[in-house]
Amino acid sequence: MRTSELSSSERPAAESEAQAQSASVGERPRGPDRRKRPTPRFSRYTLFGGRRRSGGRRPGENDGTYVDQYSARLVAAMLWIAAMNSLDSFFTLVHLQSGGIELNPVADAMLGTGRVGFVACKALLIIVPLAILTLHKNFPLARAGIWTAAGAYTLLVGYHLTLF
Repeated sequence: MRTSELSSSERPAAESEAQAQSASVGERPRGPDRRKRPTPRFSRYTLFGGRRRSGGRRPGENDGTYVDQYSARLVAAMLWIAAMNSLDSFFTLVHLQSGGIELNPVADAMLGTGRVGFVACKALLIIVPLAILTLHKNFPLARAGIWTAAGAYTLLVGYHLTLF
């Protein structure tokens, strides 16, 4: 029976069955369907060797998914934030040596650990959130956090430069 002879309620079901049969003809499965489970947050491919750059196969499926590889744009944004954080640490120490005061109470407490302790604490306090944001890059809140951090650190370094 042709699909043109079917009633309108039977036609979509018959068409989808025909598409499924034509798609499976000549194709051999390579094993169990791995798409039954979403990509885990951490896997053996998280840092090295993965192939997934996007989470979904169809438009709109990327939000809320995890991937194995990250785009050059994301890596550049993370490196930018880390560089701005390093410059913030450097300029903070320079300004303090020339008689400035630290207005941020958290940074002031970290300065009590010494210069090396300050830089190490500041680096740790940015590396951990950057790793979390990178891992969750396909979540809207994480994307907002990445670009907010990049903008805020850029403005902060700009402020440091105006103090010279």
